[in-house]
Amino acid sequence: MLVRDWMTENVVTLGVNSSVMDAADILRRKDIRQFPVMDAEGRLVGIVSDRDIRDAMPSKFIPGDCTDGREGGLNTLTAGDIMTPGPLTVAPDTSINAVAEILVRHKVGGLPVVEGGQLVGIITQADVMRFLCAAAGSLRSGVQLAFRLEARPGPLAELLTDIREMGLNFTSVFTAYDIRNPGTRNAYIRLEGPGGRAVEQLVETLQKKYMVLFYVNEGVTVDVA
Repeated sequence: MLVRDWMTENVVTLGVNSSVMDAADILRRKDIRQFPVMDAEGRLVGIVSDRDIRDAMPSKFIPGDCTDGREGGLNTLTAGDIMTPGPLTVAPDTSINAVAEILVRHKVGGLPVVEGGQLVGIITQADVMRFLCAAAGSLRSGVQLAFRLEARPGPLAELLTDIREMGLNFTSVFTAYDIRNPGTRNAYIRLEGPGGRAVEQLVETLQKKYMVLFYVNEGVTVDVA
């Protein structure tokens, strides 16, 4: 999955001289959390977050927190005064995994997407969460089963083959290495349903060959292992 498939296009931006008061109004009306900041030539020069705007209301940048509109007050504060200059950016063909790593490592809420020197979108924590929900199949109905498998080629393919041969259809497969159990990885498989049998019966059958960790049915999680 790539950034271009999950980013927000038609980004709301601020000019470097845009008023923080105007930015706060947009924040309230459109529930936007990240504003790329552009200079007069249309180049990306910074980013302003919702936290930056909250910190400026009243402003930590103005001695005395003068907010009544007098000279030197909040009305004179601009996006250029509170932005983070030179923000981290990604390209449209960056993987979502790489984006998640950057967001966590640098503790930022979003990344402008730049192609050919032009701003073409923004990818945020919320977008990454949407991707994870889609990849894990959590937006679909059905039964999810979690397995612990050996971390080598073969076990996952064998498990999926067994599931098909049981007459079951899976809608998503999500795997992750288990750092607490070296040499293993967990597989999370979402099925359209238990195939006309009780979920408990299905789990009991699969347990004869595989380690089932838990299953989720109708929003209820049942630990097995």
